[in-house]
Amino acid sequence: MRQSLAPGVWGVLATPFQGSTLDVDTDSLARLVAYYESIGATGLTVLGVFGEAAALTPAERGLVLEVVVEETTLPLVVGVTSLYTGTAVEEIRAAQAVAGERLAAVMVQANSANPAVVSAHLNAIHQATGANVVLQDYPLASGVSISTEALISVVQACGHVIAVKAEAPPTSVAIARLSRALEVSVFGGLGGQGLLDELQSGAAGAMTGFSYPEALIACVRAWQRDGYEAARDALLPYLPLINFEQQARIALSVRKECLRRRGLIADAGVRAPAAPFPETLRLSMLTHLAEAAAALDARPPEPVTVPATVIHTTAGSF
Repeated sequence: MRQSLAPGVWGVLATPFQGSTLDVDTDSLARLVAYYESIGATGLTVLGVFGEAAALTPAERGLVLEVVVEETTLPLVVGVTSLYTGTAVEEIRAAQAVAGERLAAVMVQANSANPAVVSAHLNAIHQATGANVVLQDYPLASGVSISTEALISVVQACGHVIAVKAEAPPTSVAIARLSRALEVSVFGGLGGQGLLDELQSGAAGAMTGFSYPEALIACVRAWQRDGYEAARDALLPYLPLINFEQQARIALSVRKECLRRRGLIADAGVRAPAAPFPETLRLSMLTHLAEAAAALDARPPEPVTVPATVIHTTAGSF
């Protein structure tokens, strides 16, 4: 049997910043990591696109990973920013030096529409580092559009690819074809916006960020246990907030502000080129957060321990 990344929800971590200089906020990062573990995430994805890895220095990337390794026992997928093989290898070796055996895989973006180029890239990375790979198809971030058939051929040619993260719309169509053709896990992303359809299409779960990750975990668990209707019921109250967070060009700052309102991070600052949170959307955000908080309050309690530093915001707190 080919190795495959465990199904479930792999939370994609934001990188919290603080103050006018936007220094990495290690206290908020530690709090966020502990929260993901407390609610039952399968694993964590660190230094991804949503983690603003491209805006971090190498030293800051190392600091972020050090905090995550110290604060959780969950398996880790670490994002690779570079599309060039040589610098990608350097990033991976730096991550391995910090994470060691905790590193389940590195997430590498498809760097060409040509499957032979991508296969050569991934094979060179594996030969140089020994790392397993999550192949990410995210043209909005990479600028590369690759066909589903090409992705399938890459994974079939590269035995060290243990999962695919499919984020090229329409994701449910791609996931249906990928999951039928491949032996490895296929995950959706994009904030969980297409999660129900992706699960029906064969997704192993979600690898994404959302300010109420409990909803994604509940949805995937319900799907695994009872199927579509249970998964739909678990996710439905949170869909307005999911759609609100996933707005083009402002998704990062919106989600960070939602995380701040929940008490999971102290500051919602983002680094350029990300746009700041638009104040004209504050009332909408508060409305959606109140609805999500009410849905979480109404859900039957689960046997998890939430860190005391985390503030659960309810509708009456705004």
